Amino acid sequence: MEAVIASVVAVFGTLLGSAVTHHFQRRSADRSEQFARAQRLRQERMDAYCAYAAALLEYRRVLVHRWFVRHEEGRCGEDTAELGEESRKARTAAQEAMFRAQMVTEDPTVLAGVERVLEEVTEIQWAPDLAAFNALRDGTRGGIRDFVAVTARRLR
Repeated sequence: MEAVIASVVAVFGTLLGSAVTHHFQRRSADRSEQFARAQRLRQERMDAYCAYAAALLEYRRVLVHRWFVRHEEGRCGEDTAELGEESRKARTAAQEAMFRAQMVTEDPTVLAGVERVLEEVTEIQWAPDLAAFNALRDGTRGGIRDFVAVTARRLR
């Protein structure tokens, strides 16, 4: 009888050990999977935010160039259809990057800043004079820098 009890205890101990091992391995695998998912999301966010900032800078550059072409004496003839097309393409690229950045974030601060910065950059083209233009140009430079700073803090 002692041999049967010893065998039952051994089998029960083996099963218990196997169950405990399985539980801890499963928890470890879940943690590893969650970590990998968080890292992929972090990388996707970083890529989207960087692409958006780069697209904003390019859009801003095109609008600044076009503003000078329109407002400097003797350069109005340089405001060609190609320059207009370049600004539309740059805006489209910025909007696409904005949509991607919006899709990878749930942070209301980032979401609010994303659209605001694009609107501010767009205003550059409507500046009536050099003083307003300089204010908008400086403001958008700061707005893009602030966007990068806010998103960088969120990625840490």
